[in-house]
This record gives sequence, structure tokens and C-alpha cells, in this order.
Amino acid sequence: MFKQTIHDIKKYIHYSVKAARFQLKNEVASSFLNWVWWILDPLCFMLIYTIVFGYIFKSREQYFPIFIFIGISLWDFFKRTLASAVRVVKANKPTISRVYLPKYILIFINMWTNAFKMGISFAIIAAMMVAWWVPVTWNVLWILPILLVMMVVTFGFSCFLLHYGVYVDDLTNVVDIALRAMFYVTGIFYSIESRLAHYGPILVRLNPMACVITAARDVLIYGEAPDLLALGVWFVIGLLLSLLGIRKIYKEENSYVKVI
Repeated sequence: MFKQTIHDIKKYIHYSVKAARFQLKNEVASSFLNWVWWILDPLCFMLIYTIVFGYIFKSREQYFPIFIFIGISLWDFFKRTLASAVRVVKANKPTISRVYLPKYILIFINMWTNAFKMGISFAIIAAMMVAWWVPVTWNVLWILPILLVMMVVTFGFSCFLLHYGVYVDDLTNVVDIALRAMFYVTGIFYSIESRLAHYGPILVRLNPMACVITAARDVLIYGEAPDLLALGVWFVIGLLLSLLGIRKIYKEENSYVKVI
């Protein structure tokens, strides 16, 4: 299976990139503001949360707008990829009905699309760091391994959601509720470690996105090294989930077209 996976990824990786480009163009084809929405959308949410939690609830987090923006940017990638994975097979029924395509490649397409949008958000974050005179250290380079951990974990979860989403129609609603609940315990607009002093570090390590977001803030805003042990554990978990998910997809994908 491992050799087949490597072969299929090499074979279809260029297709997934081209499909992601087409998907991005299609999203803004009928929009008046076009690609500007990819900038306005995260900016608007950042402003809303900054006003509500920064000024109304008097949050004391340093560089709070940047603090918020990092959380929103990473969370949006995770949420959008998982939410789309549930229905990705049914959404691409015309394609997979005509030609063979390893179904997990459909996840890659959504990941490239969401990664592009996240890249725009991080460009804005970089500009904000310059505007706020945030001190930059060499620890900022850890952001690349942190993003890799997030993508591996996201892909692993998405593989199982892709598979079970074919058979369970209500899974979309279940995932939507689960993501909403997870949003509030991930620390998007507050620091889990400072608000929950005794249990905060444990809760951060148990939640993959809380772990990733906290690590990203540590290296970008505070110039500190991330929690490498927690990130390493989640990277291994993500790899295992990815391998098991791909194995399950290979085993069952021939029946997907019949089900949908």
C-alpha cells in the first residue's frame, strides 16, 4: 500500500494543484470584489473579535489583533478542510464516475485551496507584525514545521471523514456541531494557558489545533520556541491517521460510486 500511495501521489499531485487553481478561480468568478474577499473575510472576523474581546471584555493579550488573526487563519484552514472532506466524494461524483482518481487526492485539492487563502492571511500577519514593531527572533522559522504538523493532522482526520461521509448523510451536521464546540475550547480569542492556569497546558496538548495555534503564537509574537514534544506527538498521530485513512479509502473506494 505504501508504494502505491507514493506512486499515486506523484502521479496526481499536479492534477490536484491545477484543480485547486480552477476551484479558486471559480469561487470568485461571479463576485464583484473578486479575490479581495480572501483578504476582507479574515480581516472582518479579526476586527469583530478584537472589538468584542479586546475592548468590550478587556483582553490583556499582547498584540491582541495579531494574536486573534493567527488563531483565525489556522482555524479556518482546519475547519474548511474538515467540513469539505465530509461531502467531497459526493461533490465530485461526475469526476469520479468517469475516471479513476484516488479519492484522498480530493482532500489535497481542498487543502491547496485553503492553504492559498491561509497564505494570504499570513502575509497580512507579517505586515501587522511590522506595523506593531513585533520583535522577531530565529524562532519564527519554527512556523514551517508547525504548519506541517497541522496539515498532516488535518489530512489524517479528513481521510476518515471522507470515507464515512459517503455512507452517513448526517455526518455533515455532526461535524459542524463538533467544530463549533471545538472552536470555543481552542483558544482562538483567548489564551488557554493564562485563563486556565492549572489545566491549561494539559488542555492545549490534548487539542491538536490548540497546540498548533499556541505554538504559532509563541514563535511569531513572543519569540519563544514551541512545545516540540507536543507537536512531535501530534505529528506522529497525524501520520498514523493518514496511513490508516488512506488504507481504508483504498479498500472501500470502489464501492463509493455505487453508494452515492
